[in-house]
Amino acid sequence: MSNKIKIVLADDELLFRQGLKAIFESNETIEVLFDAENGEDLIQSLRQAKELPEIVVTDLKMPELNGVEATKLIRKEFPNLKVIALTSYFSKPFILNMISIGAVAYLAKNSTPALMIKTIEEVSDKGFYYDEQVMQYIHESIVNPADKKVKSNFDTNYFTKRETEILELICKQLTTNDIAEALFISPRTVEGHRNNLLLKTESKNVAGLVIYALKNKLVSLENDTFN
Repeated sequence: MSNKIKIVLADDELLFRQGLKAIFESNETIEVLFDAENGEDLIQSLRQAKELPEIVVTDLKMPELNGVEATKLIRKEFPNLKVIALTSYFSKPFILNMISIGAVAYLAKNSTPALMIKTIEEVSDKGFYYDEQVMQYIHESIVNPADKKVKSNFDTNYFTKRETEILELICKQLTTNDIAEALFISPRTVEGHRNNLLLKTESKNVAGLVIYALKNKLVSLENDTFN
């Protein structure tokens, strides 16, 4: 099937990596193009690959080149690839650091296979996937009293009414098609507005738009925005 979600895996624990690969390959919507034993192996394999994946699932703690450094390199060399961080360290600093360098989702190593599959499908559909815990960490980091309150960089006229509507629906984790249906416009029009939002906010990806919207109080965690 050509419409499978193509992914690659990087993890230095062979048994874990093979187990993960088996879980993904047993799912008919996912295809594992290749796997790597560390960050160095991952980057070299991506550079030599005849076909690039849509998603990279990488462990953070690996020898040679760890997942954090590998993610930085991927964002630089392969900006269209979506990185899902995989780790045993599901702690706030780790999560916020990974998001700041471009990871679009975060998976704990003790996650269920169903959650791993769901995360990959959500990232493929929407460009990012942050569960409630991760969203809470992001929110706390933004409203932390130690941080100065950030006012919006732009006045209310900077975004059009339609762009604001689309930004809000993106933050609710709706797909392009869902947004198109909700606003009675075409998916292509949604993509156009989304690209304008990326340019105006200088965000690298959809996940960056969500962070921007929260930081500048264009949306909030209240009012069921993320439910």
